[in-house]
Amino acid sequence: MTEEPQQKKKYEYLEDLPGIGPATAQKLHELGFHTVESLGTAAARELQSAGIGEKKALEVIRIARSSLTVSFIRADELLKMRQNVLRLTTGSKTMNELIGGGIETQTITEFYGQYGSGKSQMCHQLCVNVQLPTEKGGLNSGALYIDTENTFRTERIVQMAQHLGLVPEEVAKNIIVAEAYTSDHQMFLLDNADKIIKENGIHLIIVDSLTSHFRSEYLGRGMLAERQQKLNKHMHKLVRLARAFNAAAVVTNQVMAKPDVFFGDAVHPIGGHIVAHTSHTRLYLRKSARGPVRIARLVSSSYLPEGERVFKITENGVEDVAEEDKPRRR
Repeated sequence: MTEEPQQKKKYEYLEDLPGIGPATAQKLHELGFHTVESLGTAAARELQSAGIGEKKALEVIRIARSSLTVSFIRADELLKMRQNVLRLTTGSKTMNELIGGGIETQTITEFYGQYGSGKSQMCHQLCVNVQLPTEKGGLNSGALYIDTENTFRTERIVQMAQHLGLVPEEVAKNIIVAEAYTSDHQMFLLDNADKIIKENGIHLIIVDSLTSHFRSEYLGRGMLAERQQKLNKHMHKLVRLARAFNAAAVVTNQVMAKPDVFFGDAVHPIGGHIVAHTSHTRLYLRKSARGPVRIARLVSSSYLPEGERVFKITENGVEDVAEEDKPRRR
């Protein structure tokens, strides 16, 4: 008589995990691990500062991962799992078309561009759109907005919500805003976001902007390596949260001009290869000569071709552009 395969045990709280007592759980909370999901995607060295030996840390992480069903799988099984990936509308059909149907969960989407190109406006729109039902392109959930440049405006949320026929007060309740004052504070907020995300059913995590504090605090080539290491850690934490909670992660990025570029666009995003490699989808936003019209260029994606689309930003939010208002190619 053959034994039936044993069901994987699901653990709800850190204290439920074998080998984790109240004291160790408290230390893990202080390190920013509040959920089994975040612990299951941790590295052993991150736990050692909580007084957990390497052997025990590996065992605890293994148990947490077994609860998350993280394992080696065949590509056909992965194809089925990909059906769990959700897409969030940007508010523009042409923009959605450019990025394969909308902002994808479990990945990082980066918007970069010069001041006034519409990066923060897009983030505000996504905070409203995520609350729409799935049949209208939303995720029927809330948003976490980490604001590093004091750009979040409730007035814009109200305007966009009213245009979509939503109750502004209800929409505002489902957006959790945290203002980051330094790069370390920014990292701390994200490191401790897992509990907030889980308790509030959040499926959209925004960092606006990703690089502002890092750029102002780490000046000169002598500090470049340290800045890049911290950015790398910060973005990988964001990826882990997005995957653990099936959330869409969106970051905005500043740009710099390269005066030595004689051909092509001299504008480049901050963060170098670290940000480039960690962002799964990169979109370059720029103004057009036609007032509210913006141009979005898909710069890189793991499976989508490069391309450009236009959209506009009005009092109503992010919208499609009428054919007669589209910039003409010369």
